[in-house]
Amino acid sequence: MLDTTTPAARPDNPRFSSGPCAKIPGFSLDLLSDAPLGRSHRAAVGKNKLAQAIDLTREVLEVPAGYRIGIVPGSDTGAVEMAMWTMLGARPVEMLAWESFGEGWVTDAVKQLKLDATVRKADYGKIVDFTQVDFDKDVVFTWNGTTSGVRVPNGDAIPADRQGLTICDATSAAFAMDLPWDKLDVVTFSWQKVLGGEGAHGVLILSPRAVERLESYTPNRPLPKIFRLTKGGKLIEGIFKGETINTPSMLCVEDYIVALNWAKSVGGLRGLIARAEANAQVVADFVAARDWIANLAEDPATASTTSVCLRFTDPRIKDAAAFAKAVAKRLEKEGVGLDLGAYRDAPAGLRIWCGSTVETADVAALMPWIEWAFQAELSAQA
Repeated sequence: MLDTTTPAARPDNPRFSSGPCAKIPGFSLDLLSDAPLGRSHRAAVGKNKLAQAIDLTREVLEVPAGYRIGIVPGSDTGAVEMAMWTMLGARPVEMLAWESFGEGWVTDAVKQLKLDATVRKADYGKIVDFTQVDFDKDVVFTWNGTTSGVRVPNGDAIPADRQGLTICDATSAAFAMDLPWDKLDVVTFSWQKVLGGEGAHGVLILSPRAVERLESYTPNRPLPKIFRLTKGGKLIEGIFKGETINTPSMLCVEDYIVALNWAKSVGGLRGLIARAEANAQVVADFVAARDWIANLAEDPATASTTSVCLRFTDPRIKDAAAFAKAVAKRLEKEGVGLDLGAYRDAPAGLRIWCGSTVETADVAALMPWIEWAFQAELSAQA
């Protein structure tokens, strides 16, 4: 007999979307009252806010002093595209992909930039073998697969004496995972992920090696204005001091500053990482105790601690995609878990955002509801 008893406890915050993600605990629009609305981002007040956001990013992420940090348009996608269009082509290229967004970067490199790139791919739930990658080439990869729930466990396979650049899309990893800065030359993210910021803004972080590439290499392709990081063969330093390429939302910048100050209040980077790991562990413990659900990541060492992807394994399920959609719909209808469906290109299942702004108690409260929805849907299917 299937147990379809409705759980007693409910998550206080049912928002488990993988982007835009849950706001910081205790968020209120009142926290944004210091935003210089109606003022130019080029005025002193605007520049100071942008510079403050950059300085706090460096502090919380523990970015080395020699690395530049810039706020750029187009979310993480814009930041990755800027790096690829301005830097790739100087050396041979390897593109690594194990999820939807990584596949997108492969398409851009091969079909748009027309690069003769070596492409290494892995199925959902796996990552490529980094020991086979030639880091004397430029290498482009995602640190954490938002759509696959699989991450790079560490940077050990990236040599310190590499000749190529490493361009890392870290949008679901930054602020929740350790990023080895000495192994990464370009790091991109959007603050709409781990810190729960608003969409449309990206962050581009450049190592001294990346800056050297920008100043020594001129690609043989036209560059849109919003991609141009150099002028007269020199880095446009203002971009990395708060003089953005296009007009940013000062309301979103203020929201980011508030989130960064909250991050400091919970222990900075170490505190943020601990929160995400605690959240993911709740899900891992739940899955380990049941034989009808599994983590999409095949190797626990590569399992994401932010975008945790699950698949249903019960042999009684006739249509995996329809079943997973129905479970997600039940959870949303009950108001206990919003936006939990797997990404459209990923295998059918659930995706639970466990990033640092999510409270562990809410993840714990969600788990019985997943079991309830699973049992209810099985019963309906019978």
